[in-house]
Amino acid sequence: MAKIENNDIQLPQDDYILDKAHKKSGTAKVEVISYSMKELKDGKPKNIKEIMKYISDDRITWVNIVGINDDALMQGIGENFHIHHLALEDIMNQNQRPILEDYDKYLQIVLKYCDYDEEKKEIKIEQVSMLVGSNWVISFQEKTHKIFESIIKRIKAGKGRIRKMGSDYLAYAILDCVVDYYFVLLEKIGEDIEETEDKITEKTRPEIIQDIFLLRRELVYLRRSVWPLRDIINSIYKTDSKLFKKPTGVFIRDLYDHTIQVMDTIETYRDLVAGMTELHMSSISNRMNEIMKVLTIVSTIFAPLTFIVGVYGMNLYMPEAKWGGTYFAIWGIIATIALSMAFFFKKRKWF
Repeated sequence: MAKIENNDIQLPQDDYILDKAHKKSGTAKVEVISYSMKELKDGKPKNIKEIMKYISDDRITWVNIVGINDDALMQGIGENFHIHHLALEDIMNQNQRPILEDYDKYLQIVLKYCDYDEEKKEIKIEQVSMLVGSNWVISFQEKTHKIFESIIKRIKAGKGRIRKMGSDYLAYAILDCVVDYYFVLLEKIGEDIEETEDKITEKTRPEIIQDIFLLRRELVYLRRSVWPLRDIINSIYKTDSKLFKKPTGVFIRDLYDHTIQVMDTIETYRDLVAGMTELHMSSISNRMNEIMKVLTIVSTIFAPLTFIVGVYGMNLYMPEAKWGGTYFAIWGIIATIALSMAFFFKKRKWF
């Protein structure tokens, strides 16, 4: 079989070539909301042609796509919205690091949001990507999630300023939902931390240390997700792109403050979890000390009793052995010594 040299293969420059690792067959779910102050259209188009019917210069159009493995749809978006093929590859790469790219006519934003499995007590990190144009926003999710429901309700109800603002404010609202969900997540983690602390104070168990390590690991994952998100929001605030207008900058700055608050909360929780490890070790040490104290008291009480029993057990010829009440007298002495020592220890509050 003849060898094919890499130099013999020439890839077309204008086509949207996707990485082989991303070539997976799948069907995406698409929801579109196109709105202005007086008009609202929404639907669930099945292909790129139906999506393009919603695009209009006098409306803001939000296309939310769930599922990033529909190659035909992704290629259609690239061709119709003139999206660079590298941007599409970044979106389809589920392990893509959070980034902000300015392509002049549109911005590409890739970030992470975290979901919490309360049964397994694990954080699941998923990717959210956005393409922000002058009058449209395209968002991409890996799986169906209700994270954007509040925005949809606000748009349909016509409440607030979202229907009055442009695509930059819609992008801000999506980012705000992601950041707000971190607060919900931190609240759940805080409840787990309190529950673990109660377990430590009530009774020390070997499996508690596993819960502590799990909490520490989840907080590390969470910190790795929030840190680049903070940098992205700061970059948006400082961007020279004409797509983000000055009135929206105030909201972006407020959103940046929220990410700082999330980071501070994560650092506080990390300190609490680190303290829980020390508390757990202290509890084990205190419990061991209590056990040793009880054993020491028991040994101290039985030491003189063992001496008495040893003396009379090994010596068969003793003068008092001829007395009739010797047996009961020895038991009386043993009981008196034991009770006296127990009373003394109790009075000193040693147990």
